[in-house]
Amino acid sequence: MARTLDLISTAMAPAIWGTSYIVATEMLPDGYPLTVSLLRALPAGLLLLLIVRRLPPKDWLGRIFILGGLNFTALWTFLFLAAYRLPGGVAATLGATQPLMVLFLAKAALGTRLSMPGVVAACAGVVGVGLLILSPEAKLDVFGVMAAIGGALAMASGTVLTRKWQPPVSALTFTAWQLTAGGLLLLPMALFFEPGFPVPSALNLAGFVWLGLVGAALTYFLWFRGIARLGPASVTAFTLLSPLSAVLLGWGLLGQQLSFEQACGAAIVMLSVWLGQRAGRLAPATTVAPLRTKG
Repeated sequence: MARTLDLISTAMAPAIWGTSYIVATEMLPDGYPLTVSLLRALPAGLLLLLIVRRLPPKDWLGRIFILGGLNFTALWTFLFLAAYRLPGGVAATLGATQPLMVLFLAKAALGTRLSMPGVVAACAGVVGVGLLILSPEAKLDVFGVMAAIGGALAMASGTVLTRKWQPPVSALTFTAWQLTAGGLLLLPMALFFEPGFPVPSALNLAGFVWLGLVGAALTYFLWFRGIARLGPASVTAFTLLSPLSAVLLGWGLLGQQLSFEQACGAAIVMLSVWLGQRAGRLAPATTVAPLRTKG
């Protein structure tokens, strides 16, 4: 029962991440991806720091900034670069390779047994996402493809290292540290590349509140807790729920059409998620003892 609750709560995170597209396009200023990422990460991280009232020890700062850089700074930067250079379907399909990357990285870094059902489920997930959102007229761009793959690799690496580096603190504290570190790394980038951010309207502020409190603080707490309790191999397939959620929201709220191919893709995605978490359960990661802090 406890595992089932952990699976459900962890799956909620990527399902909620699927709302980011509709919030960004309908509620936020256009053309400021780094600033939007900054305002999503840093305020949420600082708020959580005020709640947990615990800073990372000096010997953990390097790891925290690596994790924050992978899970937030690099991931969101690459995602926005891919979105600008590629059609959304191509970017999301390339991003769907992330579960496959996690399986191989977890084997190398954690000693997780690589199972054939897990690999098949991950590959099927790429096919499902492709059917769900890839259009026939989609065109490729070399730099866009590299950015999309870079984003997938950043999240895969962050997912595995989040499991490997487990500090003796709560998941909420771990989330606060990573969000703050990721936001601090985004700060100089946003100031340099995107000056002149407009004064936010009430609608903009509502969008930032959703992306920060729900789409970052809550979801990454659930995600990091799920990684710690279930292992990356069990939870990585859940990331496929993000494009599925985005398509369903576009269909339900924006009146977008849902074709037969998309319906088939949605079914394949759900099957891949189910098979992926079962395969992850059959191939548990080698136990990783929390690293102790000094003082």
